[in-house]
Amino acid sequence: MLYSLQERELRGGAVVPDGVEQSSFLPEKVFDFEIEATDEPLIARAGLVLPHQMAVALGLPRKIDCELPAPGSPRGYAPSAFAMPILLMLHGGGKVLDDLRELQAEVSLRELLQMKQLPDSTTVGDWLRRMGQDGRGLDGLERVNDHLSHELLQRSKDVDYTLDVDATIIESEKEAASWTYKKVKGYQPMLGFLQRSGELPVQASPLRGLIVADEFREGNVPAGARAVAFLRKCKEKLPAGKRLGALRSDSAWYQAEVFNWCQDEGVRFAIGADQDRAVKEAIHNIEASEWKAYRKDREIAQTVHTMNGTKRAFRLVVQRWPKEQPDLFDPQPYFYHAIASGGLAEEEAETPEEVVAFYNQRGEIENWIKELKEGFGMDWMPCGETFANAVYFRLGVIAYNLFVAMKVLSLPGRWQRYTVATVRWRLYETAGRVLYESRRVVLKLATTMEKVKLLLAAQRSVQRLAMT
Repeated sequence: MLYSLQERELRGGAVVPDGVEQSSFLPEKVFDFEIEATDEPLIARAGLVLPHQMAVALGLPRKIDCELPAPGSPRGYAPSAFAMPILLMLHGGGKVLDDLRELQAEVSLRELLQMKQLPDSTTVGDWLRRMGQDGRGLDGLERVNDHLSHELLQRSKDVDYTLDVDATIIESEKEAASWTYKKVKGYQPMLGFLQRSGELPVQASPLRGLIVADEFREGNVPAGARAVAFLRKCKEKLPAGKRLGALRSDSAWYQAEVFNWCQDEGVRFAIGADQDRAVKEAIHNIEASEWKAYRKDREIAQTVHTMNGTKRAFRLVVQRWPKEQPDLFDPQPYFYHAIASGGLAEEEAETPEEVVAFYNQRGEIENWIKELKEGFGMDWMPCGETFANAVYFRLGVIAYNLFVAMKVLSLPGRWQRYTVATVRWRLYETAGRVLYESRRVVLKLATTMEKVKLLLAAQRSVQRLAMT
């Protein structure tokens, strides 16, 4: 349909089909306003006071200054002057070091938090390299994360914990990055997450997804490398009175050494089994009468299995389901999934269905890794040197754990299931203004009364926490 220029102007520049109201196609009028700068003490992200206060209440700045190498001159910045802005930047949604400028621009917020001077992004990059160069900074940050984990675990009434372990790939085109098994360059850190063990469902647990240990690795290091060493480290990091009760992992940890360690330590385990020749033969030897209906389209059975190097036998719990189409290269009519299980006394043995239900709960680890990488920006590394990126990644782990602590210790129950992106939108990004009245400092929030009450309640929780 063709229109003349005059007709287009009459119709507001839009092509309007016949029989349609013209007004519904007219473009909306752009509201005309002016933009000016102001010196008023305004804050765009007033909610960031909460993670900062939580960090102070848990003693993080003091611990950072104690554990990390001091500046080389009296005029240098203390380690916490670098680390704390990075933690707040990651909570606020920053991803690259240049995003520290946004925190620099929040003059009133920095004054309120007594962070009057911040190093620029270039200086922060140099500091990351110094901290990683000889390993002292990385080791110091590990002790900082241990301190944070202990503060949270010691306040929990739970005793037994389940450890979920997995490696994740961080793609990077940095020159120092190595090729991963997914044929991309990057890094492959190993992570150990804790959550409460017990009969209650995962959603009912007050402590979920705490990173008890991390190991930043080159991209070409297999996920199963140094498994027992990492497992032992995770166990040693639990404070007195807490126990590692269970382990879950995918097939990367299907290793005789892992099974032996778990059985020696009395740790229940559920680990995905490699379908090697021995496992396939064990599955083939299961009698047809031993398969039971499971769920809608599956069957389940179990058998006893051993590996070269294992001290004791363990169970294989196997699920199978029919193939929709025959496979010319594999005549088996079923798909199989096997789980290696053990570590419990004979009288505590679980049914095959219980083993599968317990193993399937490890799917939550994908959400925690996603939160760390996408929520806290750890899917991107800022430096060209691996050791500097390891320091930055560990700061990301501390920021993530600080968020876990903040939800558990200061926010209502329903907030515990929220991601950091939701908390940013609903809480952190709250506009405010700082007023100084005689001896009082007042943070006035431009938001609903409900949110003001929420922040007041959270602040009181943090203040009580600081006195314990």
